[in-house]
Amino acid sequence: QVQLVESGGGLVQPGGSLTLSCRVSGFSLNYYSVGWFRQAPGKEREAVSCILFDGTTTTPDAMKGRFTISRDMAKSTVYLQMTRLKPEDTALYICAPHCAVKGSGPEYDYRGPGTQVTVSS
Repeated sequence: QVQLVESGGGLVQPGGSLTLSCRVSGFSLNYYSVGWFRQAPGKEREAVSCILFDGTTTTPDAMKGRFTISRDMAKSTVYLQMTRLKPEDTALYICAPHCAVKGSGPEYDYRGPGTQVTVSS
């Protein structure tokens, strides 16, 4: 059974840092990519970063230098390290076994419940 569970969200002041975790089960990181996405109220879901099955990472230009994705194969966990956080980073952060926001493969049927990140003073 495919499962993804996020953790590590919370309230942080502008300029602060957080590291999110996405623990996966039911599939291997050796064969599937895992992406981080975020969704803020009233906004469309956007891709934050992705780590492919071969360890290659992709991060949108707007987030490069602040967000870093990594993984621990032994723990079946993908991490998102976020630094220099801004109020506009406030959103529900979700992990899923794909990199694109939308798609048609079976991997698009799965996602975690998300972890809330709030950046505020």
